[in-house]
Amino acid sequence: MLTREAAGTWIARWDVQQEGYIPDREERFTAMIDALEAAAGRPDPLVLDLGCGPGSLAGRILDRIPAATVVAIDTDPLLMSLGRAVHADRAGLVFTELDLREPGWAARLRLDRQADAAVSTTALHWISGEALRVTYGELARVLRSGGLFLNGDNLSVRDTAPGLAGLDAALRERERERRFAHDRPEDWTQWWDAVAADPALADLRALREETSGHHGSESELLSAHTAALRGAGFGEVGTLWQRGDNRLLAALLP
Repeated sequence: MLTREAAGTWIARWDVQQEGYIPDREERFTAMIDALEAAAGRPDPLVLDLGCGPGSLAGRILDRIPAATVVAIDTDPLLMSLGRAVHADRAGLVFTELDLREPGWAARLRLDRQADAAVSTTALHWISGEALRVTYGELARVLRSGGLFLNGDNLSVRDTAPGLAGLDAALRERERERRFAHDRPEDWTQWWDAVAADPALADLRALREETSGHHGSESELLSAHTAALRGAGFGEVGTLWQRGDNRLLAALLP
């Protein structure tokens, strides 16, 4: 049985590991929730968290907007189990196992109303270009008119502006070097290696290997996300916030 305390320790390590790649992660979270509050139009928005992992963003949304309902969606049974254990008694947060690459996932949510917004953080880059069009097409089905989508991720412009893409990457790396000059946090591989060494997580780790897992950076181009969003029917698409190639991409549904 995964205890709340044990799960909380793993999530704390997860957050530190993620900050090793994204030194300004909390600043991006703040910008995302600022935009969400400004666009929601009501104190109790219904928000979808796509590729939620252990619920790092979902929890922060509810800290700021306690009347919100966040439907947190992922396929990773281990990360979601950590999130469920930590947020077991949290009103307004529902973890839902769905594959965002599969047609029909939106209908399987069985929402009682259209969502006011959707968010994602450092997740959708692992979906391939073809499947990304499915993801955004399904999302457009469940967002209300005027609904907002926010995607915080490292999105490159190397296909359209290779010189600027190089500068983007340099800015990110220099910021990382300044922040972690003397104490580098564990990385993605080290975190998962530690998980694999914990007997309490063995069953969840095995299930993860069977059903999900991180698939690399299939869609790390800004142009791929912009094109897929426009193809899904989103109107305005643009960057709200940026530090190097770390961007907050926003899209509004007409």
